[in-house]
Amino acid sequence: MAFDYDLDFDNINFREQPELYRVGRGEQGVLMVEPYKSEILPCWRFKTPEIAKDSADKIYQKYLEYKENDDFIGMDMARNFFKWVIPGLVAMQTIKVEKNMTSTVK
Repeated sequence: MAFDYDLDFDNINFREQPELYRVGRGEQGVLMVEPYKSEILPCWRFKTPEIAKDSADKIYQKYLEYKENDDFIGMDMARNFFKWVIPGLVAMQTIKVEKNMTSTVK
């Protein structure tokens, strides 16, 4: 079943009503599903590689907490946020390497 954008996301607590949750394609709904969004979003940072690494660690810890509590929705939401941090971290590392390479080639 597809992700349902017609649900009243402002008033649904998916921890209390997990039967309403649908796994979407990619990261569909990741910024809509409460209380998970509010629990994970503060951990999601990627301004620098160090901050992104710390963010990835925090989100992974959230994933493990949800797993410990058999909370599939929390695990899926953490996985989606984690997927957003990793490409940013890789991109920053690539930019850092490219800057180092261009600064040494003069």
